[in-house]
Amino acid sequence: MTRAECRAFAKINLALDVLGVREDGYHSVRMIMQEISLSDTVEIEKREEPGFCLLCDEPGIPTDGKNLAVRAASEMFRAYGLPGGLIIRLKKRIPAAAGLAGGSSDAAAVIRLVNALYGLELPEQKLRETGLKIGADVPYCIQGGTALSEGIGEILSPLSPCPDCGILLCKPEEGASTAEIYRAFDALENPCHPPVDEGIRALIAGDFAALSRAAGNSLEAVTKKKIPLIGEIEEEMLRSGASASCMSGSGPAVFGLFPDLRAAEAAEKALKKAFPSCFTAAVRPVNARDERRVTLF
Repeated sequence: MTRAECRAFAKINLALDVLGVREDGYHSVRMIMQEISLSDTVEIEKREEPGFCLLCDEPGIPTDGKNLAVRAASEMFRAYGLPGGLIIRLKKRIPAAAGLAGGSSDAAAVIRLVNALYGLELPEQKLRETGLKIGADVPYCIQGGTALSEGIGEILSPLSPCPDCGILLCKPEEGASTAEIYRAFDALENPCHPPVDEGIRALIAGDFAALSRAAGNSLEAVTKKKIPLIGEIEEEMLRSGASASCMSGSGPAVFGLFPDLRAAEAAEKALKKAFPSCFTAAVRPVNARDERRVTLF
């Protein structure tokens, strides 16, 4: 076998609470993470020459060591003494720098692909430990599903599955620096703290309405000041029938929760007139693990 391929799925934060700054400078968070159907496709191919060549169909994506997928490959080869190098091919569908974990999900995919292609047979816990060296969201992207994420993102607890619903995503063109957003958050006197525990109880009960009420993001107020369009998008989503609408991660992507996919698709048609970068997605069910499988060639 010389090649391996899998899908890399995006995530949204149904709730994101920032608890404070730790002694090591990182922020403690408590988040409800949800994997969604929007995905990239990641393929790796063995090559005899050392090093990593990344090919991507999306202009503007870095293809050197700044790309998390390349960093993930480098770490796996270093940690396990693997020979040669890789060609990494990315088919991007997840918007970059959006708060949807596109880069982290690609990195997670590379870690899983190297594990399979080179027959390492490492357990998922080991893969998550490697992922944490690349980025805080990578361990979750390796695990997937619905999960409570704590610490800096590395402490993961599976949660009851999210009720079936439709998700509308919209990404403003203007970007936001995650580091800058967190610095501005630290300066707030009265930051928002969404009711994460209420969200967990809603998941246990399978209560979509209660889950919608619990949706929120501590970082949203800060990012909205930099990108006011976020608030306009949220208002339009709510007017178009969303049960809740808020920002994912440090932004700037906004998601709306709709009772079903048909309602989300109807809202997409309405919003695309003003906000072209809109697209629908679905919650990925827990039993859809087959879609995350690695295919060897």
